[in-house]
Amino acid sequence: MNEIPEENYSPLWSDGGERGPLPLVGDEREILTAYLDWHRETVALKCAGLPADALNERSVSPSTLSLHGLIRHLTGVEQWWFEIQFAGRDVPMINYSDEWPEQDFEDLSGSFEDALKLWRAQVETSRRITAAASLDDTGISKRTGEPVSLRRILVHTLAEYARHAGHADLLRERIDGRTGQ
Repeated sequence: MNEIPEENYSPLWSDGGERGPLPLVGDEREILTAYLDWHRETVALKCAGLPADALNERSVSPSTLSLHGLIRHLTGVEQWWFEIQFAGRDVPMINYSDEWPEQDFEDLSGSFEDALKLWRAQVETSRRITAAASLDDTGISKRTGEPVSLRRILVHTLAEYARHAGHADLLRERIDGRTGQ
């Protein structure tokens, strides 16, 4: 079998920094929260080290997808699922309104650093809510009025992050050629 020279591979991100190894064993909560945190940090890594103009760069027309927009969107995802639907808090939604549902991707007027700080704060709120509840505890779905378990919210949010980590990987590759896990 022919080996491909190393210089033909795109540089990969290491598993250093905030993103540690994933557990091979553990209870359901440990596995779900570890994988969710890993994917959260994966998205953050895809944004690391880029100037503001690159973070605001759109993928391809007519899409409004950008790394900055993804962080704004995921801030709203965290708030919607954990704080509003599960914990039942009546708080104004971040980066969303019925009048402007695509605000998270379309309005990049604030700084990326501020968006990242807000996302990290919202992630911490989600972690506190998760830590204080059983996986079987329920909130009420704002769309259906039916109960929704923390377990289901964790699985849904994990899937959302995994999907958006793929988007972030493609955006980053388009910006500077970097790819990785």
